[in-house]
Amino acid sequence: MLTLTGISKTFFRGGANEVAALDGISLDIEEGDFLTVIGSNGAGKSSLLNCLAGCFFPDAGRIVLDGRDITTLPEYARAAFLGRVFQDPLLGTSASLSIEQNLALASLRGQRRGLAPGVKARDRERFRRALARLSLGLENRMQAGVRLLSGGQRQALTMLMATLAEPRVLLLDEHTAALDPKTAAHILDLTERIVAEKRLTTLMVTHNMHQAIRLGNRLVMMHRGRVILDVRGEEKQSLTVEDLLRRFHSLRDGDGEAADDAMSDKMLLA
Repeated sequence: MLTLTGISKTFFRGGANEVAALDGISLDIEEGDFLTVIGSNGAGKSSLLNCLAGCFFPDAGRIVLDGRDITTLPEYARAAFLGRVFQDPLLGTSASLSIEQNLALASLRGQRRGLAPGVKARDRERFRRALARLSLGLENRMQAGVRLLSGGQRQALTMLMATLAEPRVLLLDEHTAALDPKTAAHILDLTERIVAEKRLTTLMVTHNMHQAIRLGNRLVMMHRGRVILDVRGEEKQSLTVEDLLRRFHSLRDGDGEAADDAMSDKMLLA
């Protein structure tokens, strides 16, 4: 349902800081796939998600979703069918609005909006039930300002908002990296549950290789803007961190690179 063909993007072309962020990326993603995306720093992981979200257009290649070419569709238009959770918990919500107002905005994703009450009475019970599933007590604070929430609470709310209208594709960009371990584990459990229940097609960028192996049905490894490994199903589930490191070195070295192994491991595991 989502196809990327020959996606390339170079930033600062012709300058001293020129970098090929994406170099001929091609992926066929089936409906319901849950991809975890890993790679060393600068591998192009976040650039891939930004390109899918429409933050920039590729220099070459095509992106097709449900048979529709969205390669040059602007970011605001893609928001109708793409949900996204960022690394920074502050980016996914509006701090000046209440919890229920944020959810009301999220529920209207992709719909026309007119002059009407922002939070309708019939929606409040739906919001209350959805919030109760977060197990954070937010269902009893729906009129509280989002600015009063902790980082973990805001990230959980962002996760709920990003999936409330059931997007065609969910993009998760290291969405637990800024959280403490206990809170991160809660958000990951929530992520796994929501994605499974709603059968959301999902791409999750992570630096945590244990998460990458445990979550999802497919694992993609990137390096220098290219996909160097794509495994799924039983092959993915049987992987270990040591397996991934060995494959990373084998594939990288087979491409003629001779970077220091210790530094490569440090970047991959950062």
